[in-house]
Amino acid sequence: MTHFDVIIIGAGAAGLMCAIQAGQRGRSVLVLEKSNKAGRKILISGGGRCNFTNLYTEPDCYLSHNPHFCKSALSRYTQWDFIGLVEKHGLSWTEKTLGQLFCDQKAGAIVDMLLAECREADVKVELNSEVDTITKHSNETTDDASQQFTIITQERVYTANSLVIASGGPSIPKMGATDFGLRVAKQFNLNTYPFTAALVPFTFPEKELELLFRELSGTAVDVILTVNNTSFKEAILFTHRGLSGPATLQISSYWRLGDSISVNLLPEHNAEDWLMDQQVEHPNAELKTLLARALPKRLAARLCELFIASKPMKQYTPNELQTIATQLSEWELKPHGTEGMRTAEVALGGVDCNELSSKTMESKKISHLYFIGESVDVTGHLGGYNFQWAWASGWCAGQYV
Repeated sequence: MTHFDVIIIGAGAAGLMCAIQAGQRGRSVLVLEKSNKAGRKILISGGGRCNFTNLYTEPDCYLSHNPHFCKSALSRYTQWDFIGLVEKHGLSWTEKTLGQLFCDQKAGAIVDMLLAECREADVKVELNSEVDTITKHSNETTDDASQQFTIITQERVYTANSLVIASGGPSIPKMGATDFGLRVAKQFNLNTYPFTAALVPFTFPEKELELLFRELSGTAVDVILTVNNTSFKEAILFTHRGLSGPATLQISSYWRLGDSISVNLLPEHNAEDWLMDQQVEHPNAELKTLLARALPKRLAARLCELFIASKPMKQYTPNELQTIATQLSEWELKPHGTEGMRTAEVALGGVDCNELSSKTMESKKISHLYFIGESVDVTGHLGGYNFQWAWASGWCAGQYV
């Protein structure tokens, strides 16, 4: 039986950051990771380039049953702090759309950086170490009679004064992701919210797939996508399974089963004004020809085949143009589901924030038990926000474990 001041379950973004901070404070730290690699989700993020943070990180870019909870951590460890760490290690980055920062040296360099910081802080990382059981009992042999945890893996038994759950959520199960964090929380009678897929593509009934989506598979278009009073202006991508692309992934976090989504295909125009202008400037041109100048040609053609009768612009009445404008700016699509955890980038839900201290990430009920990262009910938008939550929540817990 080996004792550590701190044991962290999960060698992902949050777990490694917490370990670094605790190790730098002189704590003896063990990170247990069930897979054969640390930072597996980091390695596949951003197409292998790791979208490690976002310049415009703000609390309103996060979903939670307690929207104020994330404010403390995000304000104490900011995107600029992590950028500083990246630059300290001689890594460079490129800003892409909407403040997304990608590592020029690829995702592996970010993992190497975190592991180098762990080594420097004397943190021990054990791979291929799946936790079987966790128990908690009072350790009367120590001066402060601290509560002690016993962690049993398939190979060994460990004890620790503090235990940090950084096991993430169940998205992308092929990477070994599970709901382990929720199970631990329930073991200790903490309130939780079920994990559901977020930042995930939509699926549609077979009839619609055959009629529309498969015909347009591979077609991308910039739109404004809206559901439940929330909108995102980015690209959507038609696929043979349904709808993907950045705007789709973003809005999926706000969508609920049964909701229709509204698609504005002309995000840079007032659709009715645009149509009237086209009628004046190109009275003899067919609508589908003009639409093909504003939209991908395949999409314009399919819309006119299925939904909009195309004819020369001069033949449309004002009422007809108004109807077409509505079809273009408020095109309703009704997904019948999502692709689920298989392709979800993150999961909504997790440990109820009201069970935790926003300052330390420690359980209010169970002393010395901490939850960080995706295991907590804080879910960011697409574009580096979830990594920033992982860095920030891990950093905060690392100051106190």
